[in-house]
Amino acid sequence: MPFNPLSQLLTTLPVVWEQQPPAPAQPTNIQWRADACDAGSILFFQRFDDGRSDTEIYTRYLADCAAAVIVTNRHLDCVDRLADRHVLVVQPSDWAQVVGVFCDFCYPLATARLRFIGVTGTNGKTTTVKYLEAILAAHGRRVLSIGTLGVFLNGMLLLETGFTSPPQIALQQLLHCYQNQCDVVVMELSSHALDQGRAFGIPLCAAGWTNFTQDHLDYHHDEAAYFAAKAQILNLLVDNGRLWCSRPAVTARLMASGRTRVPVLTVPELALDAAALVAKPFLTLAHNRHNYALARTLADCILGTDVREDWQHLQAVAGRFECQQFGTRTVVIDFAHTPDALETMLTAIRADFPTAKIVTLFGCGGDRDHSKRPLMGAAVARHSDFCVVTSDNSRTEAPAQIIAEIVAGMADAPHAVVVERADAVAYLFDWLEHCSAAEQWVALLAGKGHERYLDRNGRKEDYSDHAEVMRNVARLGWV
Repeated sequence: MPFNPLSQLLTTLPVVWEQQPPAPAQPTNIQWRADACDAGSILFFQRFDDGRSDTEIYTRYLADCAAAVIVTNRHLDCVDRLADRHVLVVQPSDWAQVVGVFCDFCYPLATARLRFIGVTGTNGKTTTVKYLEAILAAHGRRVLSIGTLGVFLNGMLLLETGFTSPPQIALQQLLHCYQNQCDVVVMELSSHALDQGRAFGIPLCAAGWTNFTQDHLDYHHDEAAYFAAKAQILNLLVDNGRLWCSRPAVTARLMASGRTRVPVLTVPELALDAAALVAKPFLTLAHNRHNYALARTLADCILGTDVREDWQHLQAVAGRFECQQFGTRTVVIDFAHTPDALETMLTAIRADFPTAKIVTLFGCGGDRDHSKRPLMGAAVARHSDFCVVTSDNSRTEAPAQIIAEIVAGMADAPHAVVVERADAVAYLFDWLEHCSAAEQWVALLAGKGHERYLDRNGRKEDYSDHAEVMRNVARLGWV
């Protein structure tokens, strides 16, 4: 039998349980998606503690999977139904390293030449990465960026992955594919990605941490575990790397934790003159100035610390404080979808539009942390003169139940409930149409930002806040 390097690699795994098939497999490729496998695939199937039974897992992913070899991070009760497959189980703690061995064989990276920078944080990752990408590109660096908005090469969109941080195999495939076309890779690193080891083996020369507030407790269960997941970005930094934090509180907490094997520093204050704020009005927002300061500091790690007017190279980021003016009415579309993000955004609007009244349209995602729903309602109620509560990505939950949990945090704040989001946007515009033209209003449409879909009942339906705004602008004849 001819030598098969992937078969040979399988023999080196730190296996805790193994099922040998009647006939040995001759693998030719590695996959992380069950539906992408063929008869030569090794499927690396990472099992999560998500409440689903192994029977559900088998029915949804493995029953029709063509892979000859399945490697998983925990024993599956349905393994008796996979008797014709080579099944290997490794310890969860070994998972990222095991997958990394196969990634390095199939998709080797030129890590000695490339420079990698990662950005984590509850809010602001996308904006910081896009600012950093723009600064580096303006100074002649070929930049590959990976994040919520997709994969970009020198500012041009290559593809959308559907992930903030792609899974480990998908990420290394992307890096391998484009590594000869770039000098620097900048990427968003979500808490899920860090916890699951998706960026294992990526040597970060520098990293940034934007902020830290409540989110994703449906996955991490408590705030301490969420923080610990994000702190794993320290493990990706090379020995002479640095982690820069936008918030002193994050720096202090990391220093107190004893996890800091590399320097952890707070980003210095960065002053902007009036000309910069006039030219780039999105920098009037305090959180965008924080994001810019972090991006500029990370850029220094590549470009050096010469004096530069990097703000000149920035553009507004899709779905982040996108403003349109219609007479006395201003419409803002933003991705804000956590209590802190809403608080920050609405506080910024109050500061930038001191004489205006605010109406906010928002919802909350389903199948996620229930505890943040009343907190989001409370944040919006504190800073808005009127609220329209609607759907976001309800996923498998009933939108009415999600809305009820939001409204529970709003006390007696004036509000309307319109379940269908498109109808809610129309309601908002009709409501503004009937307000006095002498009154200045800012309407914030929060939660969707750049997204062009609503995720509900197991499928993503086409939807865009931008499209609904323009439809209603045309309907009412606003200019």
